Amino acid sequence: MTVASGPGHADGRVDARYRISIAGLELGRASLLIEVASSSYVASGSARITGVLQAVSQGRGTAGARGALGRERLSPQAFTMEAVSDRKVEAIRLVLAANAVKDVAVEPPVKESSDRVPVSDADKKGVLDPMTGSLILVPGKGDLLAADSCDRTIPIFDGRQRYDLALSYVRTEAVKAENGYAGDALVCRIAYQPVSGHRPDRSAVKYMMKNKDIYVWLVPIPGTRLLMPFRASVATAIGTAQLEAVSFEASDSRGK
Repeated sequence: MTVASGPGHADGRVDARYRISIAGLELGRASLLIEVASSSYVASGSARITGVLQAVSQGRGTAGARGALGRERLSPQAFTMEAVSDRKVEAIRLVLAANAVKDVAVEPPVKESSDRVPVSDADKKGVLDPMTGSLILVPGKGDLLAADSCDRTIPIFDGRQRYDLALSYVRTEAVKAENGYAGDALVCRIAYQPVSGHRPDRSAVKYMMKNKDIYVWLVPIPGTRLLMPFRASVATAIGTAQLEAVSFEASDSRGK
């Protein structure tokens, strides 16, 4: 499946740099590069600990995804993630086709537990990887920043868990990066809905299921029908955790 050529379907590229903080205190930096062609996309990102935590930890991570871009949906083909901390190395690899997981490798393996909800074969169908799930495809030719662009449920399989992210419109708000994007963003509330792979009695799972203060600010990728995060925030027990773009440099196939 391919996207028809014409206005709104040109190639697009975004190079975004983010600050990660909690309660206003910087904890890390992240980057995200999105490259979109007429019928495909590639996403790559990295993150590392900075600020006061750097004195006690050298954590860092990378992730990447690629897939097909259709008229109605994104179809990931591969996802990889590696996270390195002082104590361990984690890695995930997914191979997908037609929005179904065909192969998965997780290191270290998920620990067996009698209270963990099993991930069935059906749970691995009709899904997106976490990186692809951060991109919102808005079919048609209407306003990308219309309120109903928020209203959707995103099915995610991350190698360990299957969950839904239910988005709903809150407001439209002006945002501005220190470099690059300045304009409107859709503010969507996110509800975390675990399906399988989780342990229902864990306090962290219960907290996230009840959390009404998870938001994402979505802005357009020029030349495409895609939206991507400019900012995200999550309420935690010790303050609001936030990811915010400090640089958001974008261009379409005409170099604008």
